[in-house]
Formats: sequence, structure tokens, C-alpha cells
Amino acid sequence: MLLALGTHTVRRSVPVLSGVWEVRAEFRARASAFCPPGWLDQRRYTSGGKKKEPRIVAVKSVEGSELLQNVLQKNKQLLQERRDVLVRDIRERKEKVKERVEEVIERENVATVPNLLCIGRIVASPYLGYVIVQGEFRLAMGMLIVAGLTDLADGLIARHWPNQASRLGSFLDPMADKVLVGSLVIAMSYIDLLPLWLTAMILFRDVFLIGAGFVIRYISLPQPRTLSRYFDVTHATAQLAPTFVSKLNTAVQLVAVAATLGAPIFNYVDHAYLHGLWYLTGFTTVAAALSYLTNKDTYKILRKKSS
Repeated sequence: MLLALGTHTVRRSVPVLSGVWEVRAEFRARASAFCPPGWLDQRRYTSGGKKKEPRIVAVKSVEGSELLQNVLQKNKQLLQERRDVLVRDIRERKEKVKERVEEVIERENVATVPNLLCIGRIVASPYLGYVIVQGEFRLAMGMLIVAGLTDLADGLIARHWPNQASRLGSFLDPMADKVLVGSLVIAMSYIDLLPLWLTAMILFRDVFLIGAGFVIRYISLPQPRTLSRYFDVTHATAQLAPTFVSKLNTAVQLVAVAATLGAPIFNYVDHAYLHGLWYLTGFTTVAAALSYLTNKDTYKILRKKSS
């Protein structure tokens, strides 16, 4: 009887268990409509009442992967742009530092005794011309002698004391001679002591050489070419080397000017020897101009033009 009762009990428990599983399946179906997928699988409980550890489900969506790729690509582009800007800035600063160093190397001391003597001669030349126009020939002769002595002195000082020599002096010395001679010939032509044709030849040659000096300065000046750097006398870029004919012409011009200035003092105005000296001065003036055109060693660029 017990066996029969046990069998009956087993038979009756089977429909009960199947009903429980059906209710559970229906509950899961309805709960899945309101809960995220996999939520019921992530939190399960054992028969002992202990909670199981949730399973972490790694979900990789296509949209998230594309968004991550875009962010990484943008960050990479930003880093490349910043790197390029940094490299370009470093190169520019390096070039500026190099240029500053070169400028410091090329700068020289211009406050020398020969340069000061040349500047004094340039400043005094217009006043000397004014004295001649006023008829003060003896005073003008004395000033001319002083100017000639300063011309000799600056050359001797520059040769015997190397620290007093400068590249600026190679331009100032001939410039002072040209300004002095130009002031004298203009003043003497104004009062009819000197022929006009000789004055025109001397002035034309001097203006041509001064213009060539400005061109040489522009060519030899490295980039950037600015007005402040162009007229910076401490930044030497070229050196002038006068020719022998040019030096001879300067000496002949000074002798002719002094002889013409002394004519009204010693009463030999319009003398034949004076005319011969004028023609000799004109010839040497033309020869000196040609020597500058044909001789390539009259100037030297101290620094090549930077690319």
C-alpha cells in the first residue's frame, strides 16, 4: 500500500512541477518586455538563498566603435598640427638667433679718431664754401690747409693703430674728400674762379661714385632689408678699396683747387699754368671714373647675401 501510495504521490507531483515551469516561463516572457535583455540571466539566486555573482556582458556597438575612431583621429590630427607649428616656430627662432649672432659679429667700433676727423671735414666743407663766396680767401685757404692735414692724419692713424681702422672709414674718407672738393668747386665756379665744365665733370663723377656706394650697400645687406639696418653704420657689409688712379685724381683735384683758391691772393688769376692744371684735373677725373668701372677689386662684399 505504501508502494502504491508512493507511486501515486510521484504521479501527482509531475503535473505540479510542469505547471510551475510553465508559470515561470510565462513570467520571464512578460518580464522581458520591460527589462533590458539579459537582465534576468545576470541576477539569479540559488536554492540556498545566496546571491550569485552577476555576469558582465561586454556589448560592442558599431556606432560606439565609429565614434571612438573619430575621436582618436581628431586627436591625432591636432597633435600633428601642434607638432608642425612647434617645429616651424623652432626653425624661425633658430634663424633669428643665427641672424642676430651674425650681426653682432659684423658690428664694429665706429667711434674712432679717423672717423671723427672725416666727419669733421664733411661738416666744415659747406662753411668753407660759404667763406669763399663771401670773398674771405685767406681764411678759406687756412681752412683748406687744416682740412688737408686732417686727411693726412686720419690715414696715418688708421695705418699705425689697427684698432682705429674700420670698414666705415673706407667709405668716410673718400666721402669727406668728395664733399670737400665739391663744396670748393661749386663756390669757386659761383664767383667765376673755376671753369664750369671742370666743376660739372668733378660733380658728375662724385655723384656717380656716391650712387654706386648706395647700390653696393643695398646689394651686400642681407635680408631683411630695412631702413634701420640700411643706415646702421655699425653693421658693415662691404669695404671700399680705392684704385691708384682714384688716389692720384684726388691729389690732383686738391692741388688744382688750392692753386685756384690762391690765385686771387697771389694775383695769378687766369694764368696759363692754371689752365693746364685744370685740363690735367679733368683728364684724371675721367680716368678715375673709368678705373672704378673696369676694376672689380674696388669693393669687397664682407657677407654674402642670405637666401
